[in-house]
Amino acid sequence: MSRIAYVNGVYVPLRDASVHVEDRGFQFADGVYEVCEVFAGQLVDETRHLARLKRSLDELGIRMPAGEGALKVILRETIRRNRVREGVVYFQVTRGAARRDFVFPAADTPPTLVVIARSVDRAKLEAGAAKGVSVITLPDNRWERVDIKSTGLLPNALARQRAKERGAKEAWFIDKEGYVTEGAASNAWIITRENTLLTRPAETGILRGVTRTTLFDLARRDNLLVSERPFTVAEAKAAKEVFLTAASQLIMPVVRIDDTVIGDGTPGALTTRLRARFHDVAERSL
Repeated sequence: MSRIAYVNGVYVPLRDASVHVEDRGFQFADGVYEVCEVFAGQLVDETRHLARLKRSLDELGIRMPAGEGALKVILRETIRRNRVREGVVYFQVTRGAARRDFVFPAADTPPTLVVIARSVDRAKLEAGAAKGVSVITLPDNRWERVDIKSTGLLPNALARQRAKERGAKEAWFIDKEGYVTEGAASNAWIITRENTLLTRPAETGILRGVTRTTLFDLARRDNLLVSERPFTVAEAKAAKEVFLTAASQLIMPVVRIDDTVIGDGTPGALTTRLRARFHDVAERSL
């Protein structure tokens, strides 16, 4: 079965899907996106993803491409047409197509909406989580507005490529003061020797991850201590456990940072437990 994409009101085979050559997403990365997990045929944390989409669009002055109800229908139809039971749905909104100019086009320029969905091998993902992943650290060279989920991801792509070349899954950005900000495509966490979950505050230098936010709900339910403060690479390397969060990875154990093995080099017990319980508290909608 060929994959199907939604592009500006039309469902088309993925191989035929296209946008205008002067779309501002293509010319300027003038757009935002979201990635929502599909678990057992249900959308995970849809409400929070749509709220963050609207916030990102508002910050850039881009109109919503459709009403929330219509967008929900489009997401579900794209998932249905691609027969995704376990996977992700990706949706991207740009400022639209207009004559190339740095200045914004007319206010009535229609935004561009693209939606795609794909299946993932859940068993393979869980096998990877059972082993844990490695991360490398790199200086943070991104723009300051990383709180906006922008399509301008060149620094992130370069960082992930560096990670791959060094045999790692993810790259963690380090700010000028030596503190971990976040991963190229994830939020960063450590668990202290006192079993406190520690992550950087979302107000400075990171994206407010949806999976990150839902993990706070899980921690409250399980009476776990959570602290939001910056932490150094040295703290992370000395931590009891380390993990990252993302919609496509959920709660993923980290077993190595650069050349330092975390703990005994296997996923920690608390991280593993949190991963197993994540969908108990996450919003799941048909």
